[in-house]
Order: sequence, then structure tokens, then C-alpha cells
Amino acid sequence: MRVRGRGRAASAGPVAALLVAAVLAGCDDGPSRESKEPAAGSGAPGLPRSLDWKHCDAPEGGTAPGPGWRCATLDVPLDHAKPDGETIGIALIRKTATRKSERLGSMLFNFGGPGGSGVGTLPRAATSYRELNTRYDLVGFDPRGVAASAGVRCRGDEEQEKAYHEVDRTPDTAAEEAVFLADAADFGAGCRRLSPAVLPHVGTTNAARDMDAIRRALGDEKLSYFGVSYGTQLGGTYAHLFPERVGRVVLDAVVDPTVDSVGHARNQATGFQRALENYLKDRGKDPAAGTRRIADLLERLDRKPLPTASGRELDESLAVTGIVAPLYSQSGWPALTAALDEAEKSGRGDRLLQLADSYNGRDGSGHHDTQAHSQRAISCADAKARPTAAEARALLPGFRKLSPVFGPFLAWDTAGWCAGWPVEGEHDTPEVSAPGAAPVLVIGTTGDPATPYEGARRMADELGEGVGVMLTNEGEGHGSYGESACVTSLVDAYLLEGKVPADGRTCP
Repeated sequence: MRVRGRGRAASAGPVAALLVAAVLAGCDDGPSRESKEPAAGSGAPGLPRSLDWKHCDAPEGGTAPGPGWRCATLDVPLDHAKPDGETIGIALIRKTATRKSERLGSMLFNFGGPGGSGVGTLPRAATSYRELNTRYDLVGFDPRGVAASAGVRCRGDEEQEKAYHEVDRTPDTAAEEAVFLADAADFGAGCRRLSPAVLPHVGTTNAARDMDAIRRALGDEKLSYFGVSYGTQLGGTYAHLFPERVGRVVLDAVVDPTVDSVGHARNQATGFQRALENYLKDRGKDPAAGTRRIADLLERLDRKPLPTASGRELDESLAVTGIVAPLYSQSGWPALTAALDEAEKSGRGDRLLQLADSYNGRDGSGHHDTQAHSQRAISCADAKARPTAAEARALLPGFRKLSPVFGPFLAWDTAGWCAGWPVEGEHDTPEVSAPGAAPVLVIGTTGDPATPYEGARRMADELGEGVGVMLTNEGEGHGSYGESACVTSLVDAYLLEGKVPADGRTCP
């Protein structure tokens, strides 16, 4: 299990609220910069002269968006090093600005993951961006390897159910460890078998180049962009590649660009433990005692899973996922209380299993979406590190100290996530320096579980002096726009009027 800023959980206001609602209801030194700028519609390789906007079909597993939304597909090179070669289609969705006479251009969104569908998410989150829609066309897209943009697929529902049933994500014996690593390698082999053409080309650098193709196709001189969670890494990568084309850019719930995959796991152990302790304090519980109680519950589940009404069992791995999901937003805390009470007092796992299923993209019929497939493919294409099982074991004491609840899972995840992956990773850490770029507003929330606050300051620093503008939101949850009135007003003033907040400002 990997905890992350998934598309369904990308922002505490617009998008993590969607997650909680769904849960409760059911290899070189870095990319080189790009410089030459083809004119919009100039017939650059792989690009059409204009986008053909049509009524939108329902995305897989969802419903068609309401009136006002239009969809299109942009052909881009599968391999940007071969611009005249094979192409893939990037799925787009748009809602045009409501004040045509005051239109500023397009605002491109990425809500995180990696692996989240912008085509599916933006219409559901759009009411939170109503003010921005007065002067911007709201534009979402499925990044390459995601959903309708040549989405990666790695295994079927039966294989996934078998893995949930048979694989212990915190192996205690040599036999459990062998099963854990074999399943990880099998997942990667499935990606190569089912998605052979796109798998080597799904990294963040290529997605950033696709974003510039989208900008050109939309006819915008500069890119205006709102990135959340993983979308902040994508935005930072774009700024590094195309600093002169950066328009008004906001990065909210920020991925730390200075750490490798092990450092990212360590950050998340810190962040989710911090969120858990804040939750326990809010419920009038001692954080240390509450953490021990939950860790003890997980140990019992490792030995004997709890029954559920569905006939499936709640094991340790699914329980941790069920605890993670409602920590993305304070609105999910009551559901976490009810689920823990049911498990501890009634000996039932129904509520925690429901929370885990929603987070894992599993519906009531046992069908799984493929967001986790895309997420793994993209992150393994990005990250060069491939920690071994021995290295994961060595991490365990430190990770347990950081979080007795989440630490063991995240330590083992460093070895299992990209084990035997068929594609080599690109870098140790992403390059986001963007000298000469326009100001980029970087927002960190002090209680963010998935992308801890400290990473936002590092992103602002890495973007460079005069580029990264730091805004602190004192609060809970994964993201701040739409949740904090102070943050929302400052972001709107920046994006709509060009008023850049003072670097270092805090919203209490």
C-alpha cells in the first residue's frame, strides 16, 4: 500500500472533499530545457491546427458532465525525442469562461496522483473554482498513461482481489517476504504485457512536454496552471523545462522535490502520523496512547482479520488503508472514529473495509479502477531508486519510530513499489529550478498528511529566488484552496488580478 495524494484526494477543499464524500457513500542528470516555441496551430509535429471540441461522453466508471463542458483529444508524440513518430491522444475537457469580454485565457489543472483523471475530476470539483471560471476557461486533462490518455493497465480484477487476499504488505517471515516481492514483480510484468507501447514514456517530464503542447493548442502565450499534490511536481517540472512560458501558476499541497523515493516515504510517515495525532487530540485522546491502541489493533489484524458483512475479511493492510483515507480532510474524522469504534468494540471490519475500498478504487461488484496502475507506472518511470528488501528491513526501526501505525507499511513499500520494474527510472529527485520564470505561488498546509508542510518551503526554494513565493496555511488537510477563506482570496487575487502575495505570508 502506498499513501499518496491521489486524484480522488488531491485537495482538502475541492477534491479531498470529493474523496471523503465518495468514501462515506461507498536516467540522466535531469531533463534539458526546451527553448524553441512553435506558433500555436503552426503544424508542429504531432499537433493539430485546432482542437475539435465536442459533447463529452461519460468517463469509465463515471457519468457525463453537465451542460457547458466540452471534450477534445490532442495528439502528441509518444516519444518526444521522435516528434515525427507514433502519437498518442491526450484527453481534454473544458468549460469556457463566463465573462467572455474579461477572459484571461485557459487555466490548466492537475489534481494529483499521479494517475488522477483530470477529465473525470474537474467537472466534479468545478464549483469550487467558480470565481476563476469567470475569466478563465477551466481545462482538465488525463496525463499520458492515465484513463482516456492511453491509460496503463497492469492486471485484472481477479488478480487484484487475489493479491489483496494473499499478500502481506508488512511481511514478517521469509515466506511472506517472497510472496510480497513476487507480487510486486508480477504487477510490473503485467504492465509491460498489457501496456507495452506507452509504459516507457509515461514519466512526468513527458507529461510536462504534453502540457506545453496543450498550451499551444489552446492558443495561450503562457501557461496558467493550478497543480495539486503530485500536480505540484508536474508544475515544477514544467517551470524548469519552460521557464519563459510560465504564466500565473499555483502549487497547492506540495510534493518535496529534494527527496528520493525513500525520503518521500519518510515524509509521509511523518505527515500521516502528525495528522493522526491531531485527529486524536481533536477527539480528546492522548496521541501517544491512541497511537499505541491503533498499532495494537493492527497487530491483532495481522494475526486474525475481522469479518465483514460482505464475506470478505479486513486484514492489517486494508485496515491501514482505511485509516489513511479519512485523514486527508477533517471532514473525514467522524467516519474514522466510527470505523475504529466498530473494529475495537464490535469486532467488525465493515466500515474500515468500506473506507479502504473507496481509496483503492474498488466498487461493490469487485471492479477496480486503474488509477493505482497509472500511479505506479508514472512514479516508477520517474524514480531511479530501486531499494532492496534488505534495505527496507534496515529502514524499519527508524520508520516505526516515526509512526508505529504507518511506518512499517511505508518502509516495506520502498522495496515493493518498483520491484523488478521493466522500465528504468529517470532521476533521483525531480529538477524544478526555474530561473527567470514568473512568480509561482507555493502553498503549504501545516497539517497536510500526504505532502507535509516542509516540502512546500523546499519547493519554493528550489524554484529559485524571485520565483517561488511561499504561502503558509495553518490548518489540517491535504490542500487549502476552497478550505481556507484566506488562501482562497489570495489565490483568486493572484490568478485573476496578478496580485502576488508577499513571500512568507501566513493564513491563520
